[in-house]
Amino acid sequence: MELNTIISPEGVIADLKANSKKQALQELSVRAAGITGVSDRTILDTLLERERLGTTGVGQGIAIPHGKLGEIDRLFGLFARLADPIEFESIDEQPVDLVFLLLAPQGAGADHLKALARVSRLLRDKDVCEKLRHCDSVEAIYALLTDNARPHAA
Repeated sequence: MELNTIISPEGVIADLKANSKKQALQELSVRAAGITGVSDRTILDTLLERERLGTTGVGQGIAIPHGKLGEIDRLFGLFARLADPIEFESIDEQPVDLVFLLLAPQGAGADHLKALARVSRLLRDKDVCEKLRHCDSVEAIYALLTDNARPHAA
């Protein structure tokens, strides 16, 4: 699963301002609504419901909030680099500054899991995360997220 099939440059936010986990999810929901055509409230409710099951803060400053929506027919991804790290109830109790939001259709079992695995693999790469934290533009972030041809080393 290649990330360029689920994320577009419009889905990249280079400097998201949020003071809390809920505010970050609200801001991402608004942006996702513009891309998916689903109401931001529906998206936010889905994300908050998933967070109640357990945090999507996976550690190392990374969160991968995700959920399934009956109103969409394909996977959608959004990426945000936060202006300032926020508390996200992460498993390592460290603040989060990189967030990859993944939305899947209700029946997208295997595809949803493949996309989650792909995002997780990419963001486990410390070099990639370091580069994402220092990119100077949306275009550079998008290129780093979607350039699967080159090795992820510096």
